[in-house]
Amino acid sequence: MKRLIASLLLLVAAPVMAQPAGLDALLEQIRKSQSESTRLNQEREQRFLRNKSEQAELLRQAERELAAAKARADAARGRYDTQQREVAALKAQLQERAGDYVQVNAAVRQLAGELRSAAADSMLTAQFPERMDFLDELASGTALPSLSELETLWFTLTQEMTESGKVARFRTQIVDEQGSRRDAEVIRIGSFTAFADGRYLVASNEGRLLTALPRQPSGRLQDLAEDFADADGPVAPALVDPSRGSLLLIEGEKPTLGERVRQGGLVGYVILAIGAVGLLLAFGQMAYLEAVGRRVRRQLRELRTPRADNPLGRVLKVFEGDDTHQEDDAELLELKLSEAVLREMPPLERAQSILRLFAATAPLLGLLGTVTGMIVTFQAITVFGTGDPKLMADGISQALVTTVEGLVVALPLLFVNVLLATRARAIVQVLDEQSAGLLAQRLEAGRA
Repeated sequence: MKRLIASLLLLVAAPVMAQPAGLDALLEQIRKSQSESTRLNQEREQRFLRNKSEQAELLRQAERELAAAKARADAARGRYDTQQREVAALKAQLQERAGDYVQVNAAVRQLAGELRSAAADSMLTAQFPERMDFLDELASGTALPSLSELETLWFTLTQEMTESGKVARFRTQIVDEQGSRRDAEVIRIGSFTAFADGRYLVASNEGRLLTALPRQPSGRLQDLAEDFADADGPVAPALVDPSRGSLLLIEGEKPTLGERVRQGGLVGYVILAIGAVGLLLAFGQMAYLEAVGRRVRRQLRELRTPRADNPLGRVLKVFEGDDTHQEDDAELLELKLSEAVLREMPPLERAQSILRLFAATAPLLGLLGTVTGMIVTFQAITVFGTGDPKLMADGISQALVTTVEGLVVALPLLFVNVLLATRARAIVQVLDEQSAGLLAQRLEAGRA
């Protein structure tokens, strides 16, 4: 127990004994820190004093440099003003000395630009492509043109006028319908028309290249080109396009007859079928009437010998073989003759009714095609709008083509029907006249 109490007393006394030593160390540490801070402050102060004298020197140096720069700037400004006055004086002197040269320069540039625009569409450029580079440089230049440039410009103008009246053959590269380049012999007619191998060409790439039309004109115009290429004489017919290809492009875009028929659609085919059947019937009936007319005319020359191969002969045979006819009264004879004439009329008037029906039906079918085409057009407008007219072209083509086909079919059928009716009426009139004459003869013979 005593040992435990002694140990506790020692533990309590130990911190009390160590406390004075820790305070002394802290005091010493504070003293050293103060000394170090004083030293650092003194060093900063001495460094600032040294820099102050240096900053003053730097300030004086900067002020001297600023003064020198201002002096140089004033001198440069003076020189600039002097040079500006000299430039203005030189420009005035240049304008005074240039005189009409300025107007000449402007006229030359304008003429070169106009000639370049014309050369870009001319067929001559493919034969003389180097002139485009010269005209480009001359039209875009600013310096006064030299004498050689003026002479070259004059030569180019003269060349354009001279070659426009010539027919020339030359070899150059062309672009065919498939878009591939190849060498070909080109025939040029002035500056308007060019063709190779019977295919018409247009200028492209600013006239430096000749390109075949995407769609050539009709065969008749192509035959002109081929015949002109093979002609040996001094004069030959040829096609000249004053628009340098625009009219040929329009001509090439015209649909052929087969394309027009296809544009009519199903209604168009029905109309054409009606027209074909009507014309076949009309030609057959016309041939029949022509043959009957020849037989009737031959029978008119031989009235005493009736033949059964013609209507007039068959009517005349009504009075053959029986003398009791002379005792018949006039009314009975007239009825027999009328019956004979009426029996001959159906073959003579055959096909006229169907032709009238076809002539009336064809325009109505054309109207049906018109309505159908307009329905297709409005459907395209509803779906795609009016931005692209090509989407509406199918319906419009059907609407217009079927109307034309209906009229084209109806008009010939009407004329042919009138012709058939006229010929049939002429034969029937002969039958009526001869039967009436025959009746009169029999009545006179009976009275006698």
